Amino acid sequence: MATKKPTDLQRIGDQAFLKVEKINAELFTLTYGAIVGQLLKDFESVVEVNNQLEKMGYNIGLRIIDDFLAKSSLGRCSDLKETGDVIGKVGFKMFLGVTASVSKYDQKKQEFNLLIEDNPLTDFVELPEEYKESLLYCNILCGVIRGALEAIQMKVECEFVKDALRGDDATEIRVKLIEIMKDDIPADG
Repeated sequence: MATKKPTDLQRIGDQAFLKVEKINAELFTLTYGAIVGQLLKDFESVVEVNNQLEKMGYNIGLRIIDDFLAKSSLGRCSDLKETGDVIGKVGFKMFLGVTASVSKYDQKKQEFNLLIEDNPLTDFVELPEEYKESLLYCNILCGVIRGALEAIQMKVECEFVKDALRGDDATEIRVKLIEIMKDDIPADG
């Protein structure tokens, strides 16, 4: 795919957002909160809750990438910088109704940060003190990114750098490319 300008991606994100089925934002936010609350009751360790949220997101990412590709009409990105722009301007807009800005590329352009200033998952949420240092409430987002990128042959690691629920000014996720995976296509024989 030819490199798209951020304004083009913003337009594509807006158009893709119009194509997806919508649900009430408050219902979505409260349902997600109920899921996190139930996980906290079901698992003894907050670390395990964080892992479960990431796994849930990973499985969602594996599935929504097809919907994303079909409704956005975007082809393969030329590099990780463009991938970050597409995630932030099109993916976040399409599925969450917000955009994320992309920054802090490393010199090799193998890592970038996604800055989400208005995270809809955190509306109406205030973490109890006992969870402020350990619960990654929105860890499902890291899983979605990891799953979606792995489905298109990009193995990445995602982690939170900042979390608005912990008192930071915004939510920020670091995405690091581990490898471009090869298609394992069996030889005819």
